[in-house]
Amino acid sequence: MQRNFTFMKNTIEMVAIPSKIKAWRLHGYGLKNLKLDTIDTPELKPHEVLVKVGAVSLNYRDKGTMDGELGEVNFPLIPVADASGRIVRTGPDVKNFEPGDRVMSHLWSHWLDGEATPDDHKYLLGSALQGGLAEYMVLESQSMIKVPEFFTDEEACTFPTAGLSPWYALVDYGNLKAGETILVQGSGGVSVFGIQIAKIFGAKAIATTSSDAKAETLRALGADEVINYVAKPDWVRETLLLTRGKGVDHLVEVVGGDGLNDSLKAVKHNGQISLIGFLLSQKASIDLIPLMVKQVKLQGIAVGHLKALGEMVNAFAESAVKPVIEKVYNFDQAIEAYEHLAKGSLGKIVIKVT
Repeated sequence: MQRNFTFMKNTIEMVAIPSKIKAWRLHGYGLKNLKLDTIDTPELKPHEVLVKVGAVSLNYRDKGTMDGELGEVNFPLIPVADASGRIVRTGPDVKNFEPGDRVMSHLWSHWLDGEATPDDHKYLLGSALQGGLAEYMVLESQSMIKVPEFFTDEEACTFPTAGLSPWYALVDYGNLKAGETILVQGSGGVSVFGIQIAKIFGAKAIATTSSDAKAETLRALGADEVINYVAKPDWVRETLLLTRGKGVDHLVEVVGGDGLNDSLKAVKHNGQISLIGFLLSQKASIDLIPLMVKQVKLQGIAVGHLKALGEMVNAFAESAVKPVIEKVYNFDQAIEAYEHLAKGSLGKIVIKVT
């Protein structure tokens, strides 16, 4: 067992770093192949840091990775990209972080700013690279940001994917302005973050959901209007009524499939549809005439870069807005957390590691 000095709350504490750690690893596709293993504590390269993981959050892409829907991975794999915790050791070339700093990970670990490159997918945490569902994880010092003290680890770990995706769609691509209207589908993590982003920018938020109980919760979180698509299946008509026939400026699309045609009807002329998820299907048959006539911008979103993550987290902290977490599971309850993910949630599902 090795020991490192770390700085915490203006005091120096001796932190014992074990030679062996617990890590959930995927040994094949499917939840039945997720096992809690004991492995060697990972070694650091000069530009890397060792993070004692505090918490991780689950995203739909984590289920897709587990089910083999997002391309091949090398087994055994420590899954889950979104993690937060405290640095306990740094490599000799690390200059911008030090032991004791609280940090959060970034899914696209090599996409730091500007346009993504064709090779960036080779450095995705939790799929191409080992993820954070472990007691300790290694991160490149260029690939993380510091966590504002306003957020707990459980809160901080929810930002990197579910928060950054709608932020990058609405703010970086969409140039969201006060007074504009967005529509989010459902009540998952991406959609709830979308509502919160709208409120930070002074925009109006419309949400769709399947129950009156969820509708009340979404209103309490800031949704200006909520459409129960079970009680009123023609949610497009309801959207047009709420916008006086104009349609919404921005639509955060997480359903995918042929439902994109309904989204084309619900968005305004020259509006933007941000394609973030594909809960219904990865394939769609789109009516091109409305897309062309309305001159709608259909924008694919693959989360966002590190710079945008920092801007988003700071904006939430400055606005005193906390992420919405439906349930926090213990580290030994990872299987139950994934089962919860498959059923859906209102807000985020988090696993507390340490």
